[in-house]
Amino acid sequence: MVPRELIDTALVPGGGELRLFRRGDDFSIMLGANELMSSRLSGSEEALASLAHERLGPRVAPHVLIGGLGMGFTLRAALALLDPAAQVTVAELVPAVVAWARGPMAPLFGGCLADERVRLVEQDVAALIGGALGMYDAILLDVDNGPDGLTRAGNDRLYSPRGLEAARAALAPGGVLAVWSAAADARFTRRLSDAGFAVEEVAVKARGSRGARQVIWCATRP
Repeated sequence: MVPRELIDTALVPGGGELRLFRRGDDFSIMLGANELMSSRLSGSEEALASLAHERLGPRVAPHVLIGGLGMGFTLRAALALLDPAAQVTVAELVPAVVAWARGPMAPLFGGCLADERVRLVEQDVAALIGGALGMYDAILLDVDNGPDGLTRAGNDRLYSPRGLEAARAALAPGGVLAVWSAAADARFTRRLSDAGFAVEEVAVKARGSRGARQVIWCATRP
């Protein structure tokens, strides 16, 4: 059996420590005993991009904001779907995750960080959302564990009523907010609706047709 190797660790602003592991060609990022992401499980992260794209429909030069770089699966899926004139802004709070993407995990990214449509910023996605009015056609959030956060209490503001109001304001009319979560949350569904979104909750599999069931909310600004 191939042993698991600890590659690096990184402190999360506000508390907690991420650990990057490699076993053969597979990578995983852990927070304590919780596996936040794995290169073996990409289906739901890719679905975050594809489901939002389907609901957004044809747009000229759309601007997409992705919260959380992760292992690049959402970014790669979005780039495959978007036209050459699109813009994709990726916000990643932890600088080490960006360094891992350019270093040991570079094969997973397949050069997508060099795509001229991509702008990668080391910043809290909440700050980008709060400073935008009608700027984005889609906002894709794969931050923490979903509305029931694990890594930092500060992420809760993204999913609070005020945070959802800010996201709605940051979207162009007809824009889509897509939120990844490890589990369903009926209260969050109601919160999205109360914020003025038309909400659809979609169950997805971590490995495409297999694996644990996860949830993506597709919330459209009317």
